Amino acid sequence: MHSFAQHNGLIGESRAFRDMLMRLTKIAAYDTAVLITGETGSGKELAAHAIHYQSRRRGKPFIPVNCGALPDHLVENELFGHARGAYTDACDSQTGLVTQAEGGTLFLDEVDTLSHRAQVCLLRFLQDGQYRALGGARAASADVRVLAASNTLLAERIQQGAFRADLHYRLNVMDLEVPALRARGEDILLLAQHFIAEAAQRYGVPEKPIHPDTRQWLMSQPWPGNVRELRHLIQREFLLSDQAQVSIATPPPTVERRFQPDRRMHTMTLNFNEAKRLMLQAFERDHLIRLMHVSEGNVSHAARLAGKERRSLGKLLKKYAIEPTQFRVG
Repeated sequence: MHSFAQHNGLIGESRAFRDMLMRLTKIAAYDTAVLITGETGSGKELAAHAIHYQSRRRGKPFIPVNCGALPDHLVENELFGHARGAYTDACDSQTGLVTQAEGGTLFLDEVDTLSHRAQVCLLRFLQDGQYRALGGARAASADVRVLAASNTLLAERIQQGAFRADLHYRLNVMDLEVPALRARGEDILLLAQHFIAEAAQRYGVPEKPIHPDTRQWLMSQPWPGNVRELRHLIQREFLLSDQAQVSIATPPPTVERRFQPDRRMHTMTLNFNEAKRLMLQAFERDHLIRLMHVSEGNVSHAARLAGKERRSLGKLLKKYAIEPTQFRVG
């Protein structure tokens, strides 16, 4: 039996985790919009689930929407549906996600990715709970609680002119920040062991402990991909390991390797410019692979993490023949 607090799928014992959990429980009791913030992979959707299942709406649907995956011209159709004949291919009417969430919760993940047009549509709905299906003759109303999540600071997006301030006010009635994994101390080890148990049960293999050196290494990492990155890493190493303990081959400390030539240098020319070009290519490829692992093959998400335009990142992936679909889970 593992000794940790598990709360609607959220796991941890650290002070940062328990403070977040206490605030979440209070927020769940009040039927208002909530803006959930936190780094990528930190558990924002799990937090949204927990809010829903502790609220009075727990018996009704929880409908998650990945805003980053909604094409601009389909946002209204996806959210509000359409009437028969609304456009050329609309042979039948279709209900939208808002209707599907009736009485329950609509969770808008990556809300910062919505276009200006989509933001206007959402704002109009949040103002009075009314909407009109595309091609519909009359307005309808919905009893839906809206939870939104963002891994960027919306205040900065507002200053850049990329996000509407009035929509931010509507979404940010209450706020919840999910702490980064690196701020959660030994929760890293609790989660790692939990993920091993999870994989062991799923694939019918015995659990293994984590090697002491690996435990220390796990605690020292910055985890830019947070809980998602840890889960993928530890389960992969557990399932592929032939040892009695899960042991991750760690690189030498940065201080020790700072002045060591790269081990790949023996394959390179000693011409400075040529060596520099090859090393840059190696760095780009390694970094792109890590971005794909952390973002689970979501190119838009990876581009935001890298601070690059999606098209530019896509060209780099093509250059190194890296296929995003290979990194997708499920």
